Amino acid sequence: MSWDEAAATFDNEPDHGLRDPAVKAAWSAVLLPRLPSRRCRIADLGCGTGSVTALFAAAGHEVHGVDQSPRMLELARAKCGEGADFLLGDAADPPLERGSYDVVFSRHVLWTLPEEAVGRWVELLRPGGKLVLVEGRWSTGAGLTAEECRGLVLGHRQQAVVTPLTDRELWGGPIDDERYLLVSDV
Repeated sequence: MSWDEAAATFDNEPDHGLRDPAVKAAWSAVLLPRLPSRRCRIADLGCGTGSVTALFAAAGHEVHGVDQSPRMLELARAKCGEGADFLLGDAADPPLERGSYDVVFSRHVLWTLPEEAVGRWVELLRPGGKLVLVEGRWSTGAGLTAEECRGLVLGHRQQAVVTPLTDRELWGGPIDDERYLLVSDV
């Protein structure tokens, strides 16, 4: 199934659509405190239907979402209105200006991309910018372990802090696999 085909039902998963107020509040509590306290410029790579993009925009940030699926971007634009800008493009090599973002964010995308993507993402950051990734190694065997992800990031950055994401509120129920947040400030 293509991402365009998946778009119609993508938000049905609690952590995708953030429709449940408790799930949305849990993601806000995890992500927003890790962003700069001032208004910042965020690249949301592989933004899908724009649920997290909308969360960042509602917090007052300038957000640019990139996704390869025109249908996902249609839904993201409808969800965010004028609150964010969206571009059709490859998250592995986003069509964004290098050195112009305070934060590069991606959720459950890196594991699908070539290793070089991390280097391109780091190039998007301004000096002192943050790389914020939500990834996992799922019970199906797909994904990246926290150590694998940390290793990829440390190939381009000096530091990478991993926080397990085990709170059932984030996922709309219990999980039995590895899910985590990785933040790299330098």
